[in-house]
Amino acid sequence: MSPLRKIFGAPHRYIQGPDALDELGKVAATFGPSPVVIADAFILEKMGSRIETILREAELTPVIRAFGGEITYAAIDALEESLDGAVPGVAIGIGGGKSLDAAKGLALKLDIDVITVPTIASNDSPTSASIAMYDDHHVMISVDRLKRSPEAVIVDTNLIAAAPALFLRAGIGDALSKKFEADACLAGTGITPFGTRPLLTGIVIADACYRVLRQHSAAALQSVERGEVSEALEATVEAVILMSGLGFENGGLSLSHSLTRGLVKARGAKNAIHGQHVAWGVLVQLAAEGRPDAELVDMIAFHRSLELATTLQQLGMENPTGPEIAEIADWTTTAPHLKNLPFAITAADVAAAINRVERLAA
Repeated sequence: MSPLRKIFGAPHRYIQGPDALDELGKVAATFGPSPVVIADAFILEKMGSRIETILREAELTPVIRAFGGEITYAAIDALEESLDGAVPGVAIGIGGGKSLDAAKGLALKLDIDVITVPTIASNDSPTSASIAMYDDHHVMISVDRLKRSPEAVIVDTNLIAAAPALFLRAGIGDALSKKFEADACLAGTGITPFGTRPLLTGIVIADACYRVLRQHSAAALQSVERGEVSEALEATVEAVILMSGLGFENGGLSLSHSLTRGLVKARGAKNAIHGQHVAWGVLVQLAAEGRPDAELVDMIAFHRSLELATTLQQLGMENPTGPEIAEIADWTTTAPHLKNLPFAITAADVAAAINRVERLAA
């Protein structure tokens, strides 16, 4: 592909608001009479009858499958086998990231479209064409890609408001990084998940995502604590799911996400949710870029106002040692996104940035 050629990718439709789930039947009906629904067992227990009613009122005959466990190739094969040779018109993922990725994986295998219906806002996976594939030991082995972005993303903010606040907090942490990662990608020779240079449109969206979060995310978390939908929650959910997804797919990733390679293996910290990993990674990226202390202190204060991690201890790693920090840094250098930075970086540089954040946050 020409180095001057660029790609913009996005879902065909994005629908957000209270009771947006009610639009699922109308959207799914355009793909034929027999969609397959992949959902968390918890979601099916809680609202399975509502989902089935919505689809049947659109004159559809859904095949519904509960999904639990890891996103592995064997798990996707098992989902396909459960269809007994039938090929549905569309795969619908409903629930958290695992069910959405399972629906994406099945859609890729069957060469059909996918609709994502997140019931939590913990990351931007619903709008992304990426599928994180793991082995049975929760070790990521590849990031597969759909042939095209999800056909539709339906975000019912009543469901988001009813979910525990820790999920939205994680989504905010994941989304905060996109401005800084995309800016770094553009400043160097980095590429997006589409394999091309960042689009200015992606940079603009990632920047807007950050500005919305700085303005609205604190109030949005308060709304979720009350179980209420508010303008702040609507703005924050749009930033977390739509803007963040478009920002990274069309702007690129760099250091903040690379650090998760080390964190998922680190004592204690490996148990923290992805968005908390990335939120801490934002601080380390700013430190690695040589930003002034005042800028890091401002970001640390913002993190604290949202209960986002600012230290390894807050990620679950009590009293981190020098060798443990060095190991996190070593694993970070194996991440493919690291080459998107506009400067060369070594494991020693990453460790130094981590130690700088630890000192400032203390």
